Amino acid sequence: MSFSMKSSPAEQNRDYKGKVTTKERSFEYVLKSGLAGGLAGCAAKTAVAPLDRIKILFQTSTPEYIRYTGSWAGFVSAISVIRRYEGWRGLFKGHSATLLQKFPYSAINFLAYEQIRATIIPSKDKETPLRRLMSGSLAGCISIFFTYPLELVRVRLAIETNRAQWSSLRDIFRQIHYEPGASRAGIATTTVTANAGSTNQTISRAFYTSFPQFGLANFYRGFSPTLLGMLPYAGMSFFIHDIVGDWLRHPALAPYTTIPHSALKPRSTRRSSLHPDRLQLVLPAELLAGALAGVIAQTTSYPFEVIRRRMQVGNVMHGGHNLGISKTCHKIWSENGFRGFWVGLTIGYIKVVPMVATSFLVYERLKWAFGV
Repeated sequence: MSFSMKSSPAEQNRDYKGKVTTKERSFEYVLKSGLAGGLAGCAAKTAVAPLDRIKILFQTSTPEYIRYTGSWAGFVSAISVIRRYEGWRGLFKGHSATLLQKFPYSAINFLAYEQIRATIIPSKDKETPLRRLMSGSLAGCISIFFTYPLELVRVRLAIETNRAQWSSLRDIFRQIHYEPGASRAGIATTTVTANAGSTNQTISRAFYTSFPQFGLANFYRGFSPTLLGMLPYAGMSFFIHDIVGDWLRHPALAPYTTIPHSALKPRSTRRSSLHPDRLQLVLPAELLAGALAGVIAQTTSYPFEVIRRRMQVGNVMHGGHNLGISKTCHKIWSENGFRGFWVGLTIGYIKVVPMVATSFLVYERLKWAFGV
């Protein structure tokens, strides 16, 4: 049995010559597609918010919860502790920041993927696995660049374990903004050490204390490993989802995996009379495609996620000291060895599989409902 790989989110927007039609570039398409992506991301994050909080606590080696890592019993205990001391609301700590970040991230991610894919795959003969993978990776990088500061705020909220001292969004923004910057602090230390004379030391200290060591750069702490991890994560997510979706729409499986007549739309909303919308997958099939995408994407990018989390909370967890990628890796290795880069992976699967599956499901259904 051979499987066709011809279906894709952008393919039905091509005319009989294989070129991308102008409808995909229209304001209506961009608006509805972006809205569908944003709502899909919010729905997915809400479904797994408690798991996300616990995973962050494990990844960042939060002192109160480090003893619970590494076992299912510890996972259950962590939930119990949060519920006992913080209430059920504690399981959703930082969720407001999550939604604030997730809506634009997911909207940009899905929209950028379709636009980039249509650009680098202008015709059927250009459609290769590498180009498909690149489309997802580039879309992920673009979306995370614009929304990363909100991701950092979300993580900072999630690691707070003392309910009496919970911070507001405004407090977290101010805290991050006024934290000493790693780069300037490092330069200051080097300058002071290099100059043996007391005069040079005094001048150096005066110079660096005269200028506030804060700013926008603080909101991109941990961005480098995030970007590195996003390349395989976003790329594999879209690539695997599209590939599995293509297989499930194969004529031999379509009677069991697709919704009959779901490709038929009013003539005004049809993208092309020659290439009508593809069949919608039934709920189990769509969830399967999303779940497989989530498993593979999470596995390939997880070490970068652990490094990113540790860098994001370095100023809070390490006495005001920010660590770079190499030092963060060394610290993780010295604490737990190779296993340290996979702390919380099991919870990651439990979280990511339903999250990615829900995200793709809601996105596909909303686009179908919106007629795009």
